[in-house]
Amino acid sequence: MKILVVGSGGREHAVIKALKKNPAAEVIYALPGNGGIAADAVCVPVGAKDIAGITAFAKENGIDYAVVAPDDPLVLGAVDALEEVGVPCFGPRKNAAIIEGSKAFAKELMKKYGIPTARYETFDSAEKAESYIDSLPEGNIVVKADGLALGKGVIIAESREEAKTAVREMMLDGKFGASGRRVVIEEFLTGPEVSVLSFTDGESVVPMISSMDHKRAHDGDEGLNTGGMGVVAPNPYYTPDIAAECMERIFLPTVRAMKTEGRTFRGCLYFGLMLTPDGPKVIEYNCRFGDPETQAVLPLLESDLLDIMLACTEGRLRDADVRFSDKCSCCVVKASRGYPEKYDTGYEITVDGKPDAEIYIAGAKLEDGRLLTSGGRVLGVTAVADTLAEAVQKAYREAAKAHFGNEFFRRDIGARALAANKR
Repeated sequence: MKILVVGSGGREHAVIKALKKNPAAEVIYALPGNGGIAADAVCVPVGAKDIAGITAFAKENGIDYAVVAPDDPLVLGAVDALEEVGVPCFGPRKNAAIIEGSKAFAKELMKKYGIPTARYETFDSAEKAESYIDSLPEGNIVVKADGLALGKGVIIAESREEAKTAVREMMLDGKFGASGRRVVIEEFLTGPEVSVLSFTDGESVVPMISSMDHKRAHDGDEGLNTGGMGVVAPNPYYTPDIAAECMERIFLPTVRAMKTEGRTFRGCLYFGLMLTPDGPKVIEYNCRFGDPETQAVLPLLESDLLDIMLACTEGRLRDADVRFSDKCSCCVVKASRGYPEKYDTGYEITVDGKPDAEIYIAGAKLEDGRLLTSGGRVLGVTAVADTLAEAVQKAYREAAKAHFGNEFFRRDIGARALAANKR
């Protein structure tokens, strides 16, 4: 099979490495890929949002199967366009990707179908949004840009004034462009957060191993929200009883609701959950594999990723072999100092020896045979071990073997999980 993977980050590198394990994967193209991905796939300089370019490449090169990994091309209709030229895909069509593309749509879906989530209101007017904020009690308030914002469009304000500032930045100053023209303001939920990626063919749902992301830039969950600075899996707060409750009250109802709405969802549906005192509630949906959750979860997959993806596409997930190891993993992200704001790039990436871990490249380019930094998040190092404590220790030990100038990383990935973990 000739396989095309759309995207250019660490998530795509993890997907490609997993797909390569299937001997049927004769050649994998990454559009556009990056300098590190080039070691595992043929990188083609076609942007992930260049839908016409992607479909033209697929037609000209006889692509047998495509995996559309990032949110932007999914929301723009990349799967629809590829299917129109005869290329089957892993990923939802445009009308289903709206579950991430519009937070307002997602909240309205949950309200309509009784799926537990935070109380909220949606606003197209900054003046009305600020007036609503004034009516709320002082304390934490969540302000969300309605559209896609690279994982940074959620502000947890600690006061009414801070919430109003977030509204002005989004709606009046255009901080997130068109994505912030509408905002969702919702109650602040408390409890452990859990990420659950799931395979679905629109009928069946098979959750992957749960994980715990670390969004803030600095230790102790300080600093700005990022795309994610590290992950551990499984999440110790996500017990079998909670998993069963989520399947009954959240996962299956969501997939059934989308089908009822004429928006059948096939691909990877990501559930961002908060385990509140009132039970699990949905914080957000993503219409694709999370990043960097994928880098922690896929190394624990024991069955074949390509086979599972094909089963999702062909509507036979119920009969697919989906197995995960009972081990634990930890992914430590190394980033360019200054991320998620301004940062310098162009530093050479070097690795000492052969690390006993997976290194997924997120932001790098090849120049004269050297791998140079080219993004905020540069690489993720994922270690697998029998216990979470061992996985965390091993991930940091192996991450020390990967170097580049101007690097920084969190030194407390997994600390909260270890405090709750019994393994």
